[in-house]
Amino acid sequence: QVQLVESGGGSVQTGGSLRLSCAASGGTFSRYVMGWFRQAPGKEREFVATISWSGAYTNYADSVQGRFTISRDNAKNTVYLQMNSLKPEDTAVYYCAADRRIMSMSKTSTDYDYWGQGTQVTVSS
Repeated sequence: QVQLVESGGGSVQTGGSLRLSCAASGGTFSRYVMGWFRQAPGKEREFVATISWSGAYTNYADSVQGRFTISRDNAKNTVYLQMNSLKPEDTAVYYCAADRRIMSMSKTSTDYDYWGQGTQVTVSS
């Protein structure tokens, strides 16, 4: 069983930056594809970014491409989401997730096996 704990959320103004972290424990972190998803009030959970087990491959939602960067440190069992040029529409609870299928790189939330509790990101105009 893998436990995921997100941190780094907060409140920023438009154009600001935040760095989210997700620390994993209880499993072999380097074997998992990791993803970030977000859910705004009244909306479905949506894909943000995903990263391969090695960190060599990444994929982003069109809405965050060029502004967000996903990375991982397998030695620290941690995945990061650097968020720059934040917009009010980025306001949501952000979740990290782990997928046991090592080649998946899925954008579908139901494909992920383990989830964190989420961290709130609020961007004000």
